[in-house]
Amino acid sequence: MTGFDHGGRVRDLSPEEVARGITEGRILLVDIREPNETAVERFPDALEMPMSSFDPAELEPQGRQVVFTCRSGNRSARLSLALQDQGLPYDAHLAGGILAWKAAGLPTES
Repeated sequence: MTGFDHGGRVRDLSPEEVARGITEGRILLVDIREPNETAVERFPDALEMPMSSFDPAELEPQGRQVVFTCRSGNRSARLSLALQDQGLPYDAHLAGGILAWKAAGLPTES
């Protein structure tokens, strides 16, 4: 799904899995795209934390699994790996990003 090889260290979650997890209150979707991207189109229930200024200390998952997302899944996988290298437990992303989300027919806001 993603062009970035994360060596199996990042779990690729499908849009359907992520949407179900959000609905059930199990997943916190964190959109790491930049403001110029989220201004055009956004996920309805995502926390927006741009990768350029990302600070993991600002994450408050409140018992939910953190799942990163971006446009296509490359940046979200890279960020997951970088945070794992810092000893943080973030190992899941929305494979294919907002492109896959829309292809699955899930809603966005503009």
